Amino acid sequence: MGAITDVPGVLVGQAQDMDALTGVTVVFLPEGGVGGVDLRGASPGTRETDLLDPANQVQKVNAITLCGGSAFGLAAATGVVKYLREQSLGFETPFGKVPIVPAAVIFDLGIGRSDRFPDELMGYQAASQASAKVLEGTVGAGTGGTVGKILGSRQAMKSGVGTASATLNLSLPGRAPLRYTVGALVVNNAFGDIYHEGRIVAGARLESGGFVNTSRLLREGMAQPPSAGTNTVLAVIATDAPLTKNAAKQLAVMAHDGYARAINPVHTMFDGDAIFAVSTGGLPPTSQMDLLLITALGSLAAEIVAEAIQRSVTMSSSSGGLPGLATG
Repeated sequence: MGAITDVPGVLVGQAQDMDALTGVTVVFLPEGGVGGVDLRGASPGTRETDLLDPANQVQKVNAITLCGGSAFGLAAATGVVKYLREQSLGFETPFGKVPIVPAAVIFDLGIGRSDRFPDELMGYQAASQASAKVLEGTVGAGTGGTVGKILGSRQAMKSGVGTASATLNLSLPGRAPLRYTVGALVVNNAFGDIYHEGRIVAGARLESGGFVNTSRLLREGMAQPPSAGTNTVLAVIATDAPLTKNAAKQLAVMAHDGYARAINPVHTMFDGDAIFAVSTGGLPPTSQMDLLLITALGSLAAEIVAEAIQRSVTMSSSSGGLPGLATG
C-alpha cells in the first residue's frame, strides 16, 4: 500500500477535530516493538522518550502517539494508555501491565481554534480505530499542520500526514538473503519550505504569487524574527528487521537525513523535530546487529521519510484559510 502499515505488526489510528483543526495519530504495535528516538529540533514537546534510551530497562513500546495541540495535546497519550490497558497490553509488573506510549506534539494553535486541542477521549478514539488503512493529508495529528512560516501563518501553506514504505533486499556474506520492510509516517508542521527534485513545492508564499525561498530570506536578513517553538516535524520509522534499542536509535538518527532532503531549512531553532524508530521483528539473536544491515535500513529510511514529507503536502487540502495542494 506504500504505507507504514506494510510493516507486519503495525497499525495506525487517527482522530481529528475539523473545526479546531487539530488531531491525533497513533502508531499502534499490538505485539510491541523495540523502540528508539532521535530529537533534533530545539523546541521539542514529548512524553516518555527517556524510556527509549538504550541504557534504560524497558525494551518495547506498545504505541507511539503523535498529537496536535502543543503541550496541551500530550493529554491524548493518556487515552491511548487507557485503551491499551483495556486490551491487556503493556510492560509486565507485579501489579499489572503498564502500557508504554511515548508521545510527541506539534504546535497547531495558530490555525483553527486555539482553545480546543486533543484530549484523552480523542487519544482513545484514535487508538480504538487503528487499522492497516492509513489516511493522508489533513487528518489526525496533521489536521493543523502548516509549512513555510517565515512570513507568518497567513502566508504559509497546508500540510499534514504522509506515509510511505519500501522493501530492503540485502545479501550478506555467508548468510541467506534478507528481506525486510521499512515504513514511515510523517506529521509535517515545518518552519521551512518543502522541496521535491530541487524545487519548492510548498512553503512561504509571496503576496504577489510564488514562493519566498525561506533559506534565501534568512541569509538576506529579516525585520521581524519568527516565533520560536511553533513548528515541528514528527516521524515514526517502522521495520520488521530485528533490532536492539541501540540499533533502533541509530535508525532514527539516519532517518533524519530524509528531513534534510525534503525540508529547507530544517532542524531550526524554531522546530521541535523528532523521529521515533520501532522494530516489530523482536530482538536480534546476538547483542550486535550487522553494521551493514543497520546502515542499509537507515539509508532506505531516509529515502522514504523524504517521500512521506512530500506526500504530506501533496495530499493536504486547503483549510483554515491556507491553500493545500490536494485536488478533488
